Amino acid sequence: MRLCDCHNFHDFRTMAKRRLPGPIFDYIDGAADDETTHRRNSESFERCDLVPNVLRGVGQVDMSVTVMGQKLAMPVYCSPTALQRLFHHEGERAVAAAAAKYGTMFGVSSLGTTSLEELRRRHDTPQVYQFYFHKDRGLNRAMMQRARDAGVEVMMLTVDSITGGNRERDLRTGFSIPFRLNLAGMLQFALKPSWAVNYLTHERFRLPQLDAHVDMGGGAMSISRYFTEMLDPSLSWDDVAEMVQHWSGRFCLKGVMSVDDARRAVEIGCSGIILSNHGGRQLDGSRAAFDQLAEIVDAVGDRIDVIMDGGVQRGTHVLKALSLGAKAVGLGRYYLYPLAAAGQPGVERALAKMRTEIERGMKLMGCSSVDQLSRANLRFR
Repeated sequence: MRLCDCHNFHDFRTMAKRRLPGPIFDYIDGAADDETTHRRNSESFERCDLVPNVLRGVGQVDMSVTVMGQKLAMPVYCSPTALQRLFHHEGERAVAAAAAKYGTMFGVSSLGTTSLEELRRRHDTPQVYQFYFHKDRGLNRAMMQRARDAGVEVMMLTVDSITGGNRERDLRTGFSIPFRLNLAGMLQFALKPSWAVNYLTHERFRLPQLDAHVDMGGGAMSISRYFTEMLDPSLSWDDVAEMVQHWSGRFCLKGVMSVDDARRAVEIGCSGIILSNHGGRQLDGSRAAFDQLAEIVDAVGDRIDVIMDGGVQRGTHVLKALSLGAKAVGLGRYYLYPLAAAGQPGVERALAKMRTEIERGMKLMGCSSVDQLSRANLRFR
């Protein structure tokens, strides 16, 4: 299978599955418990129909948006995700370069494999820094100061991961960082020797945002164990309010799903909230972000930028979210599969496909700009 054979999300997923060892593919592909929420994320869009208008004279389409003070050339961005250089040796460098080419925002995770300083030097496009709240308050302050010194525009705190989700695919293979695989996991790596050659012949895998603070190499520090042992489950609204004041810039909460929490985010001065269930990787059985979107936009959409992610596979999914009032839409697996399949060219092809689908969809909807999309364009089954 070649990159030119990939025309949609499912094609990229198939190509990634053929390239990656099973434990790594399952880390991207899997979710918590029975993976019910993961499936619902995409299915939620199927219950919503688009109602197009015709004869609107749509010659040119402007799909640009401004979100949390950042001007994006298209209404989607690359959400921060962990461990990208495990999937392809280019990792965050590929994602950042592709996002810059298409004029959109990208995020760097505190579990990222390329330093946020390097990415900030290379690209002047909007960049967010995503981090988790650690038990070590000094570490939290140090991470925020580092992001400020690097010139990051938006701070993004993930609030739905105070403990790790039950990701049973990883438990079955023994997936951890560094690798401490069981026999079944090792067999999967043996079946994909090209990945091992690629991994071993490039720079050493590391977590530069955490290297000075967390020893991920002295033992089998699994991702689940990191969440359970390093992160602070006592995180409260008072803690977040203090961080918002300390940052004194654009501050976003990722993982908000209730109206009450959305209102609290407004009260403490957040610039944006991201409706997200972490791709179904945390609390299985939780509601899909798209299904919560209208309720939260109605409650706070005039006071804070409401964004969503989860299950987005098509440009029409983006149009539905924008019509409900989302300011922008985050992509996760949508760009991780093409990253794993082909590095930067893969991510670029995926973003190009998304841009083309959004543009085509807007023309067919009779909309020349994003602000013309509204709930009048939607019907729910």
